[in-house]
Amino acid sequence: MSRRKTERLLNLVVCLLATRRYLTAEQIRRAVPGYPESDEAFKRMFERDKEELRELGVPLEVGSDQLGGGGEEIGYRIPPQDYELPDIHLTPDEAAVLGLAARVWQRASMAEAASGALLKLRAAGVETDAPAAVGIEPRVNTQDPAFPALWEAVRDGRPVAFDYRGIGRTSVARRHLEPWGVVSRRGRWYVVGFDRDRGEQRVFRLSRIAGEVSADGPAGSVTVPDGVDVRRIAFDWGDPVSEPRPAAVLLRAGAAQGPRRWARDVRPAQDGPADGEWDEATLTFRDADRFAPYLARFADDVVVLDPPDLREAVIQHLKSVLACGHGPAEPEGPAEPEGPAEQGRRTGPEGTVQGR
Repeated sequence: MSRRKTERLLNLVVCLLATRRYLTAEQIRRAVPGYPESDEAFKRMFERDKEELRELGVPLEVGSDQLGGGGEEIGYRIPPQDYELPDIHLTPDEAAVLGLAARVWQRASMAEAASGALLKLRAAGVETDAPAAVGIEPRVNTQDPAFPALWEAVRDGRPVAFDYRGIGRTSVARRHLEPWGVVSRRGRWYVVGFDRDRGEQRVFRLSRIAGEVSADGPAGSVTVPDGVDVRRIAFDWGDPVSEPRPAAVLLRAGAAQGPRRWARDVRPAQDGPADGEWDEATLTFRDADRFAPYLARFADDVVVLDPPDLREAVIQHLKSVLACGHGPAEPEGPAEPEGPAEQGRRTGPEGTVQGR
């Protein structure tokens, strides 16, 4: 929302709150800065503003001060008793928890809403800062591109559709889901809901969703069954990718020292790229999505032979780096203690969002 529009809506709310009588559209036009001179343009903008206020939950009341008879002009106002919240009474511990929760979401997709909530609490005289009592500074990371769309779908009760890449697969399948909630588990995000394709509840990891998440039905058509705990479902689901898996890789001779520290069965490669001498080795990993960026840091000193999903994950990571115009970063420590490995053969704090 632009600054100009925000100021206009704020002025409109203040104007309609301050009046005891109904104000006509023309009176509002003269009292609220920011509306255009053209009658037609004003009507369109005012209609949009009214709809925006209703979507924000502002109780816009329509009526007239004239009694009886027809032809009286319609006016608008905001009843203060319907708009204002009752006094907020929180214990120091409750206020501290709310402050901590807002800081958790500080760098996430809901950071704006969390900051706004804190601002309103402070305006009401509630002190939410308790750094001395916390001693930690948690963060919830929501870098998965699918998170905003799924969070909105859960909030709105709207079915969704997306392409999903299953464990060990390089191709994607179209899935249709009634989302119940989004859960963070061990730094990874999952969406829980009713899978229309399978006819049962399922859990999908957001990092395996390919492309955009699209709406697949009207808002309000998804209802979370009574007694459903999406957090428990996600935690009990048991992502099978947590089991260690072997990866066959090629390591350039004299290079890729990081992966070599974790490699086993290192031996000269019989058939490797023609641009030098290579060793073939086995690395152990758990999660292709997390392991791929580590191996990609070694650029063309590491080539993944198998499994296909790890190889594809490294290729996609390298392509994304090239698309951004950046070279691979300097190798750091492995993403997983089990070991390192990746790249395609070259040619040439827990959180939960639950619906109602």
